[in-house]
Amino acid sequence: MSDQLTLSAELRERAGKGASRALRNAGRVPAVIYGNNEDPAAIHIEEKMLLKALHTGHFMNSVVMIDVGGKQVRTLPKDVAFHPVTDRPLHADFLRIGEHSEVHVNVPVHFTDEDTSPGMKRGAVLNIVRHELELICDAAMIPDDIKISLKGLEVGASIHISHVALPAGARSAITDRDFTIATLVAPSGMKSAEGDTTKADAE
Repeated sequence: MSDQLTLSAELRERAGKGASRALRNAGRVPAVIYGNNEDPAAIHIEEKMLLKALHTGHFMNSVVMIDVGGKQVRTLPKDVAFHPVTDRPLHADFLRIGEHSEVHVNVPVHFTDEDTSPGMKRGAVLNIVRHELELICDAAMIPDDIKISLKGLEVGASIHISHVALPAGARSAITDRDFTIATLVAPSGMKSAEGDTTKADAE
């Protein structure tokens, strides 16, 4: 599990584009906390601290405690809007959650054991269809990533969600199909060699 992140925030006294622009010029990022049957709270956070949290690599699937005037609010980041040219964060949305709320998160996939895959040893290319999995899990047990072993896989093998052992308490948010996560594709050289062999056999 990811370490819990904490951000300090202040309530926004004014709304509107002008007020937001002034905040950004002062190194702050306008944001909103919503959900959990409470009124939305307009806040602003320090841009440097938000960027530091974003650079952890797991910000969007981590519980973030937001300290607003000494009151701790447990949230899950839902969106960060960036400037199209400068890539500076323009606005952030945070969803209030309970300590053990069931949350919908996108968790990155990491593949392991390439050296024990006969297909990879023969030069197969790992074609990753999904770099993240949409999971539903306890807010206190969000996994950092999902590791998928390539051990024993041959050229042409496909990895589906049904082949993946998800952490305890986590389940796929997509339940209507056994979707593909990755395939082991034959490299072009191998395809052409196999094609030549087939052609020779036919002759």
